[in-house]
Amino acid sequence: MATRGAFAAAIRSTGLAAMPKRLKIVRVNDKMQRGYRYVLAAPIGRNFDPEFRPELMPKEMLALGVFCGKYMTDCRKEFPASWFAHARLSPSGRDCSLNYFGVDASQPLSVWRDNGWIHHNDPRGWFQWYCRYYMGRRMPQEDARQIKRWKAIRRHVAQIKKHCEPGDQMCRPRQRQALLHWAYDSRTI
Repeated sequence: MATRGAFAAAIRSTGLAAMPKRLKIVRVNDKMQRGYRYVLAAPIGRNFDPEFRPELMPKEMLALGVFCGKYMTDCRKEFPASWFAHARLSPSGRDCSLNYFGVDASQPLSVWRDNGWIHHNDPRGWFQWYCRYYMGRRMPQEDARQIKRWKAIRRHVAQIKKHCEPGDQMCRPRQRQALLHWAYDSRTI
C-alpha cells in the first residue's frame, strides 16, 4: 500500500500538483490490489499520447470477447457500469469460447511476471493499464513503456496481411485474437 507521502510524490511527478484541486481519486480494493489509489488527470477517452491510437475502446474489447472471459470479473466498481453491460465474461473460470475468435491467445500471468512485463501498479497487465489510461490516469514513464509495447504488437497486423486473404477471419485466429487483446481491430484486416 502506498503511503500518503508516496502518493503525493506520484502526483507531483505527473505534473498534476499545479492542476486544479477537483481531480478525481480512484480507490481500488479488489482481489489483486488493496489500498491502491490513483488520480484521473485527463478526461475519459481523451488526451492520449499522439503515438497511441488504439482502434478499440475497453468497453468494445470486453463486448467482443477477450482474455477467455476471465478478466476484470472482480473489479467492476473501478470502471463504468456500461463497460460490463454487454461484456462477455465468465463468472466461474476461463472460457475461451467467449473470445471473439473462440481461441486461447493468452499467456498465463506468471509468464508476464517472469518476463518483467507487469508494473506493480497494474498487477493484471497491459489491459488494466489501458483501462486506467483510458479513464484518465497518467504515469509518464509507465505510459511510455506500455505504448512502446502496444506499438510492437502491430507486427502481427503485417503478418496477417501477408499470409491471409483480406476479410478471411478464420486465417490466423490466434494472432487475430491476440491483436484484439491489444486494442487492434483485427476483424477489419
